[in-house]
Formats: sequence, structure tokens, C-alpha cells
Amino acid sequence: MDERVSGLMAGGVSPYRVFTRDEWAKLRADTPLTLSLEDLVRLQSLNDPISLEEVAAIYLPLSRLLSLYVAATQGLFKATQRFLMAEDGKMPYIIGLAGSVSVGKSTTARILTALLSRGFLLPNAELNARGIMNKKGFPESYDTPALLRFLSEVKAGKRKVSAPVYSHLVYDVVPGEETIVDRPDILILEGLNVLEPIRLPKEGSAIPFVSDYFDFSIYLDADEGDLHRWYVERFMRLRQTAFRDPRSFFRRYAELSEDEARKTAEGLWLGINLPNLRENILPTRQRADLILRKGAEHQIAEVALRRL
Repeated sequence: MDERVSGLMAGGVSPYRVFTRDEWAKLRADTPLTLSLEDLVRLQSLNDPISLEEVAAIYLPLSRLLSLYVAATQGLFKATQRFLMAEDGKMPYIIGLAGSVSVGKSTTARILTALLSRGFLLPNAELNARGIMNKKGFPESYDTPALLRFLSEVKAGKRKVSAPVYSHLVYDVVPGEETIVDRPDILILEGLNVLEPIRLPKEGSAIPFVSDYFDFSIYLDADEGDLHRWYVERFMRLRQTAFRDPRSFFRRYAELSEDEARKTAEGLWLGINLPNLRENILPTRQRADLILRKGAEHQIAEVALRRL
């Protein structure tokens, strides 16, 4: 095992142990595969192909590792409760999942959720009022105080914590709708910028990061060129599917010619998603406990695990 993942070394020193696909797959041990092909079809996102072999090679070893981490963390929590002579409670294990648009975060989150057994964007009206609608997905477009309150309450073991519902169809927070999180064993929080730290105040005030509440964090990585291609391919497929729904925020794109649609997708990538990747998302990769690096065909080629 050596440091093969691009950008993980500085002066020959790396905090990660890097595994090839085959090396990582051997760590599955006897972890059983509990997903069927039908399950996988249901769990995968558009334009994010994944096979049962990928689940067995990458996600079963990861689920085994996470199960060990969860058990150890719960044991430490119980020991701390005894030390503090506190009432026995429950502390959910929170996993943060970050990475670029189109890299496959939702598929990864769903598979991990299935093996191991929500939306805080500001509403569009607020983004428009602030003049940052074209910065949707950038750090400033998130309701960070609400997200921090949510994570704080979940981590404290509070019952029935509510979170807003975000619809990719209408590209907005759904007014009046919420999802309830009721003391789960494990919570996976997926987002573009969930690993990004905020600027620390010079006077030393206690201002938490979103990632302060994570017990484990994953960054889904890929070459910039592949991300670009996947984004355009997904846009073109959505033009023939979800964009045709009359309720879709992107309904206007469904009527574009193929050339016009491709130019639009290229413009959105170059004007919004690429700057967000370079300025805000990629710099957080080094903060992850685990980096899953995809190859050109969406398969995980390398796994980097932070040393304890």
C-alpha cells in the first residue's frame, strides 16, 4: 500500500494509507452481500452506473469498517456516560459525505444506508433576494445555522428532530414539508460542501463547523475532466426525462435542441459547478477520513483511509 492518490502527499508525507481496488476488496472478509440486483437498480442515481461487483469490492469492506467504528464509538459514549454519572442515552453516529456535483454522492449514500441497516439549502426566494441564485450549491447558499442546530440536536440524542425537504424536481425547499429524524443509530449527511470549515474568529469564539458533528467523513473524488463529462451526460439525459415534467424547475431546457442543450450544460458547468468545485469542494478533500477515487467509468479505483 502506498500513496498513489494524486494530491495526497506533501513533501513525501501523507496522513493516508492508500489501497488499490483489489487490496481494499480483500478487507471484505466474510461480510455478506445483502443487496440484490433489483435493490441496486432502485438505489442508483441517473447516469451513475454501479454493479454488484462494485458493491462487493468497495462498499462491503467499507460497511465492515464503519460497523467496527460505530461499535467502538458507542462503547466510548457509554463509558463517558458512566464517568459523568449521566442517564443512559443514545448518540447517533453521523457520517458526512462530500464531493462534486455528478460524482455519485446520492448513490453512495443510499448504498451505505442499505448496507448499514436530509435538505438545508436556502429557499429560492431567499437566494434571489440575496442576489446569489447563480451561487446555488456554494457555501453561502446553505442555511448553515439551521443545519448546525439540526446536527447539534441529533448528536445530543434528541427525539424527533425535523429537517426541511428539498425537491430536485422543483429545485427548491418544499414549503410546509419536513422529514423527522428520531434518534437513528446512523445518520448519513450528504452535501457538496459539508466538509468546508468556516473562517475562525480572531477572538477565539466557539463557532462550530458542520463537520464537527461528524464521526466519520467520506469524500467521493474523480478527475475534473470526468466530472465535466458526467455532468453534461446527466444533463442531456435529464432533458429527455425529468426536465419534461411540467413541475420541473428546468422544464424550459427540455425544449432546447440537442446542440443548444449541450451548450447550456457546458455553460452551467463552466460558470457555476467548476468554480464551486475548485474554490470550495476540492479543497475540503484533505479533511475527509476516507477518500473514494473514481475512474473514468465510475468504478472506484483507489481508496485512501486516514491513519488513526
